[in-house]
Amino acid sequence: MTRATLLGALVALLAMLAFPGTAFADPAGPTDYLSEIRGVEPATASIQVDVLGGDSFVQLQAEPGTEVFVVGYQSEDYLWFREDGVVFENRNAPSTYTNDDRFGGAVPPANATADAEPDWHEVATGGRYSWHDHRAHWMQTIRPAGKQVGDQIVEGVIPLIVDGAEVDVTVISTWQPEPSPISGVVGAVLAAAAVACSAFLYRARRQWGWTVAPLAVLALGVGVAQFTSLPSETGPRLIWWVLPAIAAVAAIVATVSGRAKQQFVVMAAVLVAGVQLAIWGLVKRDGLTAALIPNDAPGWLDRFATAAALTGGVGFAALALWALFKPQPA
Repeated sequence: MTRATLLGALVALLAMLAFPGTAFADPAGPTDYLSEIRGVEPATASIQVDVLGGDSFVQLQAEPGTEVFVVGYQSEDYLWFREDGVVFENRNAPSTYTNDDRFGGAVPPANATADAEPDWHEVATGGRYSWHDHRAHWMQTIRPAGKQVGDQIVEGVIPLIVDGAEVDVTVISTWQPEPSPISGVVGAVLAAAAVACSAFLYRARRQWGWTVAPLAVLALGVGVAQFTSLPSETGPRLIWWVLPAIAAVAAIVATVSGRAKQQFVVMAAVLVAGVQLAIWGLVKRDGLTAALIPNDAPGWLDRFATAAALTGGVGFAALALWALFKPQPA
């Protein structure tokens, strides 16, 4: 009964931790397309424009004392970078709602029209802000017809008004080649070997809870790098680092409990760590085959950690469940 109660409480806790109720924006995800700024005409040193997340967000940084308006899709005032660095968004601009997600599926309300009086709301300070701009990326979930890897698939212009002068930012997007599967395969193989080693140590009645710790620390490092690589307005997901952080804490508990010969606690802690890592790997699985991953960590390291977490997480969770509920000798 104690073990059944523990398992039920554990499943409920994992559900709450794995799927928090925080409302996320539409964060940058893995992609096969790279968008880049081709030119700013006329050139000006008072602004810096970049593309974040491969092709997901356009970021504009305005120098202090510079006023910038970003023009929307219907030639309306969409964003306003004030001279003091405060950034405003026009809630009566159709572009505000079209840019809610990458594919522009939201329908603007009736009050949001191109000729409506602007309704400015503060969204940032420091003269920097990032947003989905559909003139800077491929807008379909299917591949571009008649194109192949290496081809340019998008060329768009984002019009700005910088200190009263019209400025055009040209963005191009190109189709990137698929990544090598080697890092993912190596990560999965090494994680499977770690699970096998843990099973051997358990059968030999040796300390084994520590074996999940390296995998949890690796996933935590990659998750923190991904979370901090994007500004807050782009909606970086907390689960990128929260899940491996829980796994790392559970690995510490398993290690300490193993030294104290508390095998039941070791198995429960390894189960927690394994499930968290498996969910983390499942969330990030698209990055295994995508050309670009929104992460300051190298792409090969992200794929290595994702494959290792998915394989090792499932393996450690299965091993812990077997150890917890295996038939006991009479």
